[in-house]
Amino acid sequence: MAVVLDGKNLQIEDLLRVARDGEKVELATAAKERIENCRSFVEEKVAERAVMYGITTGIGELSELVLSPDQLKQFQRFLVYSHSAGCGKPLPNEVVRAAICSRINILGLGNSGIRLKVVETMVEMLNKGVTPVVFDKGSVGACGDLSPMSQMAIVLLGEGEAFYQGKRMPGDKAMAAAGIETIEFEARDGLATINGSNMTAGYGALLLYDADRFFRTSEVAVGITLEVVNANMAAYDERIHKARGYPGAVSCAANVRRLVEGSEMLKQPGKKVQDAYSLRSTPQVVGAAKDSLKWARQMFHIELNGVGDNPIFFPEDKAYLTGANFQGTPLGMSLDTIGSAITMIGVLSERRTNRLMNRHLSCGLPAFLTKGAGMMSGLMLTQYTQGMMLCENRILSAPASVGSIPAAADQEDFVSMSFTAALKTNQIIENAWAVVAIELMAGAQAVEFRKPLKLGKGTQPAYDVIRKHVEKMDDDRPVQYDINNLTEVVRSGELLDAVEKEVGRLES
Repeated sequence: MAVVLDGKNLQIEDLLRVARDGEKVELATAAKERIENCRSFVEEKVAERAVMYGITTGIGELSELVLSPDQLKQFQRFLVYSHSAGCGKPLPNEVVRAAICSRINILGLGNSGIRLKVVETMVEMLNKGVTPVVFDKGSVGACGDLSPMSQMAIVLLGEGEAFYQGKRMPGDKAMAAAGIETIEFEARDGLATINGSNMTAGYGALLLYDADRFFRTSEVAVGITLEVVNANMAAYDERIHKARGYPGAVSCAANVRRLVEGSEMLKQPGKKVQDAYSLRSTPQVVGAAKDSLKWARQMFHIELNGVGDNPIFFPEDKAYLTGANFQGTPLGMSLDTIGSAITMIGVLSERRTNRLMNRHLSCGLPAFLTKGAGMMSGLMLTQYTQGMMLCENRILSAPASVGSIPAAADQEDFVSMSFTAALKTNQIIENAWAVVAIELMAGAQAVEFRKPLKLGKGTQPAYDVIRKHVEKMDDDRPVQYDINNLTEVVRSGELLDAVEKEVGRLES
């Protein structure tokens, strides 16, 4: 069923359907009417030769230069040309599709002054699978994501490059192959297409969706580890977490209790009075991440449904105002926070893995989870791999949102670096999937030494999925492929889906 874009109700999950699943979009009738109403107002002002930023003037430090009437159309094309200044590697198609979807929705609010034909062409590109080639380096997050959005916009003109049906080709050929008519920009069209933080909004929305899956997957790893070390589950009692009051901690503890329900491993004698922090503090740590994610999702929901242009037109008031709604700072701060939260959960995962490996801490498990310790090293080196990725994640957790480097001859003297926050948060979560996969692999290996005791209701299906892809280790073998395979399994959602099929959806 097509996602209807009305400018006001786009959810992260809707964006995911369009970006990853190829769902088609429709522009709501009310949105079309708002776009045309605003455009009529802009054309009135152009006819009056009103001085309007980015329409009848240059931009940035050149905003005081007034253009002649015969320069207006040409200026919009040159504007997109000059701003297509990125470099690096092409962004994933899903990111570019998410950005286009986000931009269409915002244009549907009718405050941008763009022609309806431009917006409808963007809709066609999404629906027919023409995805512009957009390089990953170049945006400073103000005035929005100008460079990557310009690389998207030039395909509307039949220039640049695009992916179509799995092939990379010139933009005009991709548009022709899809049966989409290219356009020419008129006054305002170019800047209205590119002037927002939509590449960050699209990318970041996908990352927030993945962060939620990562947090829930990490709870599955927690459950297995707690069982094999016979943890004291008093730390997960609902009363403890309600006494403090953080919703995320309450939901994390509840998830873990559901996962380990019925576990025979947790019914053994010899429990400690209280376990190490990495075992008993998980609800407080993962819970804080969950609460941060709720805030970040709120910020992104506002962005996906709010006007990020400059200037902004208010046709009902016969007004146009210049400001800075393009600033990506709300997005950059959100992504910096979530990146740090993911890193933090990875640190906790590595510490739990250490307790599985270290025979002095593992409650009777053999050193490095091998029967032949000495001649065999077991899973020793997998923790090294965790350590390397955590070191990288700690470096990447330095906030991008405080990294402003002035641009445009100091007219744009504070920029958000929000897209940098998106890029580094993506790398953080890619590393973190592998960190948690290694804990899951170690946990499954530890289960072999606790049999025939049974796992919990939710952890048993997780163990079954792990063993489907990674055999138990009797003798040492190369494990790089095991790590890569299991990382892909957890990233894809196969493991989480199997668990939630058994116990129901874990709380976010």
